[in-house]
Amino acid sequence: MSTETATTTGPPQAAAPVPLRRNWRFQALWAGQAGATLGLQIADTAYPLLLLALTGSSTLAGAFGALQISASLLFGLHGGAVADRCDRRRLLIAGDCVRLVACASVPAAMALDRLTLAHTLLVAVVIGATIAYTGPIRLIAVRSVVPPEQLRQALAQDEARMSGAGLIGPPLAGALFGLGRAAPFVGTAVASLLALTAALVVRFPGRPESGACRAGTAGGTADSGADGTADGGALAGYRYLAANALLRPVLAVVLLINVAGAAMLLPVMVILRGQGTSSAGIGLALAGEAVGALAGALLVSRLHRTAGPGVLLLAVSWLTVPVLLAPLLPGGPVTVFAALFVVGLGIPTLRVMIDLLVFSRVPDALRGRVISATLTMFTVGMPAGTVGSGLLLDHLSPAAALGTVAALLAAGLVPATAGRTLRRSGWPERTPAATPSP
Repeated sequence: MSTETATTTGPPQAAAPVPLRRNWRFQALWAGQAGATLGLQIADTAYPLLLLALTGSSTLAGAFGALQISASLLFGLHGGAVADRCDRRRLLIAGDCVRLVACASVPAAMALDRLTLAHTLLVAVVIGATIAYTGPIRLIAVRSVVPPEQLRQALAQDEARMSGAGLIGPPLAGALFGLGRAAPFVGTAVASLLALTAALVVRFPGRPESGACRAGTAGGTADSGADGTADGGALAGYRYLAANALLRPVLAVVLLINVAGAAMLLPVMVILRGQGTSSAGIGLALAGEAVGALAGALLVSRLHRTAGPGVLLLAVSWLTVPVLLAPLLPGGPVTVFAALFVVGLGIPTLRVMIDLLVFSRVPDALRGRVISATLTMFTVGMPAGTVGSGLLLDHLSPAAALGTVAALLAAGLVPATAGRTLRRSGWPERTPAATPSP
């Protein structure tokens, strides 16, 4: 037998995966997600300013964000269930179409001088609802177009996108307002169009079994699968999380961090205002977290190699405790920026950790509901923290309110730290992911 024959009949060598920078489907999805995130960041700043100008009421200005979050929470259960029983790509396209129409209706109504308060608040509800339906699908889509060995790198790049949008969005909204009253809302519509274009161009697996919707989306009447994951109704995601001994403390600790982080904002703003810091200075100080997260996206792989997921989670969580007290130190906005920057460095690491430990290990038939349940739990933490800090400020000084939040966070971290589950947890040996389709 010749050497040539032996070579050609040997076992085939696995082809090296295409680098992410040349994976056009991932990059197109990334660009679409960046557009969607940036549009939401612009909207979060522009719409309250618009409502304040229309009504002069700060309560109504804050109603936009409240309605948007409420709609996301209200539709979250159904959004996750539908994502597990319908063609995900079609749902993503439909959700992006609805959001584009809603966002484009605002500058159109302004051009016709027909914009009303009810119209603007309805847009808040629509945006929140579309987040509930498209958010889980965007997370699922990423892992369907990259091989398992590149997933951590892809998720780190996705974190850079989120942090960059969080940093650019608010000042961009202000700059667009300087160009014209309707300019920020045209910007949100353009960003929504970019997200829709990516969803139309990139094909990714919709459902392993079938693309058609099945009965029992909102209830527990769907046909049971052999593994028990295809049934269980909309609450199956919560039951999955509650039944996992590792995920329970992981999600509880992250929820505590979200509540404490949201509770910190109002007392910090009051303290900085009392020190004579301008509104622009307060905004720059609070941007420290986004800047830190942008830098932290570059450290994800290195930090994951340094320690296990539970140890990293506990380290970032305990680091948050003194950060909550940093505004009481001298330095004003500079100190606040530096403290938020430090804690922001660990945020991408924790987000990618959640994806690797939770989303990537869930059976695909249940993944939409688990992602929706997780995002809903984290979203609840933000308004809970904001309301809680407001109640504290009604009875305590800003310094005492921050001390109380720090003490409550520390008390909540003690059981998780004392237990062995988090401290002994390790990274999965292999990250499951859908095989990229040709």
